Formats: sequence, structure tokens, C-alpha cells
Amino acid sequence: MQNYSSLQNSKRFSRFNFKFAFIIFALLFIGLINLFSATHGVSLGHNTRLFWLQLIWMSAGWILFLIVTFIDYDLFKRLAYAFYGFNIIALIMVMLVGKTVLGAQRWLDLGFFRWQPSETAKISVALVLAKIFSEKSYPNGMGVKDLLWPGVITLIPFILTVRQPDLGTSLLIIGIAVSMVLFIKVKWSIIIVLLLGGVLATPLVWNFGLKKYQQDRVMIFLNPGRDPRGRGYNSIQSKVAVGSGRLLGKGFRKGTQSQLEFIPERHSDFIYSVLSEEHGFIGSVFTLGLFCILFFTSLRISYEARDKFGALVTIGILSFIFFHTFINVGMVTGILPIVGMPLPLLSYGGSSLLTVMLGLGIISSVSYNKYLF
Repeated sequence: MQNYSSLQNSKRFSRFNFKFAFIIFALLFIGLINLFSATHGVSLGHNTRLFWLQLIWMSAGWILFLIVTFIDYDLFKRLAYAFYGFNIIALIMVMLVGKTVLGAQRWLDLGFFRWQPSETAKISVALVLAKIFSEKSYPNGMGVKDLLWPGVITLIPFILTVRQPDLGTSLLIIGIAVSMVLFIKVKWSIIIVLLLGGVLATPLVWNFGLKKYQQDRVMIFLNPGRDPRGRGYNSIQSKVAVGSGRLLGKGFRKGTQSQLEFIPERHSDFIYSVLSEEHGFIGSVFTLGLFCILFFTSLRISYEARDKFGALVTIGILSFIFFHTFINVGMVTGILPIVGMPLPLLSYGGSSLLTVMLGLGIISSVSYNKYLF
């Protein structure tokens, strides 16, 4: 009996995806070291508060990751609508009693923790859409009727997030839904109509959908030099930091742009600028390589999932982490407009880190439970 129990424990241990966990650990380690450097500027001195807070969030994130890994992900399928509904209520509460920081009302102050419901909304949308799409087959591709309910599910958090205002996160929610729909298969006629509609609607969105500061971000992206000391400052300083790192970088805590505090929000949105300046092209490409391995490993997990829900929820979560990474790296290198988008696993932030670790935990659960027995 004891031998049988030992054998079962050995099988459970062997099912754990150590490669996936190691990649996550490596990225978190790089982020922690990078954060230590980013928070030791001129005015901050040797302020290690953010470093230790991030270490606490990382520890909590690992606990969450491991707990979720060993839970059969079928539980998330059963609780998908409950989690989604709870998140929608939280987004409404943000509008009523949310905490405002830098002109944006995005957080619920829980005393010991400030929760950003728009972060967990990404997971909730991925879970519900995976549940909807997994319960029906679409041999000829999804039609208009098939997209109505998923569209409503996506638009509700989109609208609530736009009102905060947080256009970047709201568009990312749309991106998750689009990625999952394309993975399932959709009729070409719908794709063509949507593309044409998007092109025709662009002038209307520009004139009536975007606020003045959002239009300014696009114009500054096209020409940062038009306001180098104002709205173009962040973009210019970030690109200077990235370029000045050259091949091997200036060395740990030797980046002039970061240590002299020319880079804004260098511990969160612009953490990749610090990485590029101090560790150069080699360090930044190595980090992006780890992200690529993480993405391809997740795709393999999706391919090997035991059921349709597992495959779809992995794609949904993967798409949100991919878009986060692409947009953050794109904005700090100047190929995309500046938006408030943290770099997953590297940027400082409790809500962001815990949400990413929750999502990765669900993917890990899909990998761990890919065999029925």
C-alpha cells in the first residue's frame, strides 16, 4: 500500500511542467534584479521598499501558481460565469468608490491591497469565452449569431474599463476575444466586413471616440520632437536609454538614464528601458527569448490539452500575456504609442503580477491535468 502511494506521488511529481515553471522563475528573477537597480536612483537613495514589496508579491504569486496548478482546471470552467460576474461587480464598484491615481480611477482600496479589477477582467473574459466556445462545434466557422453572446460578454468589461479611463487594457480585452475567435475559426465574410468596418470607422473613432490626451499620444508617437520637454519626453528618454545600452550595456546600476532618473515610471511601465540600458542588446534579447520560449511552451500545452476548454483557455491567457509584452516593449522602443501597460513578470505591481501568475497557473494546470488518469 505504501509503495502504491509512493508511486502515485511520483507520477504526480513527474506530471508537473518544470520547464514552464523554470522559465517563469527566470523572468521573475530578472525582473527582481532589474527592479532593485531601477529603485536606486538619485532621489530614492537606497530605498528598497518597492523591492521587498515585489518580493512579497512574487512569493504570493508562486503560492497562487502552485495551488492553481494542482487544481483540475475543470473547476474554472464550472466557476467561469461566477468569476466573471464578480469581476463585473468590482468594475462597477470602481466607478462608484474606486481610488483615483494620476487622473485614472482604476483601483479598489482593500486596506492591505489595492486591487485593479480591469487586470483580472482579462482572465474572466478568457474563462467565459473558453467555456462558451468549448460547448459547441463550428465546422463551417462561426457566424453572426454565434458571435452575439461572446460579443456581449466582451463588450461589458470593455465599456466599464474604457470609462476609467484605460483604453489600453480595454483594447487588450478585445484582443483576447479576437484571438480566441480566430483560433476557433470564423467565416471569412465576417472578417472582411469587420476589417472594412474598422477602416471606415477610423475617422469617427478619432474625432469622437478618442479624448484629447489620447489623440496627443498618437501624434507624439508619430513625432516625439514636437514636444520634447512635455508629452514627447517619456518616449525620447526611453529610446535614449535603450539605444545607449549598445551591445553589452553599461552594467548593473550604472545606467545614467535610470540612475539619474531621466526615465519616468522606470520601476513599472518603463522597466524594459532600464534592462536595455544596463544589460544592452544581449540582455534585452535574452529576456525576449525567454518570453518567446514561454509563449511557444504555452502553445504546446494548448495543443496537448485533454479537451477543448483547456486548449481555448490557454490560448486566451497566452494572448493577453503576449499582447502585454508586445505593447510594452513596443512603446519603450518607439514603435508603438505610449500607454500604461506593464511588462508581465518584470514590472512592479501587485495586481498585475498576481493576475499573470493566476493565468500562468491555469495554463500549468492544463499541462498537469492533460491526462485523465
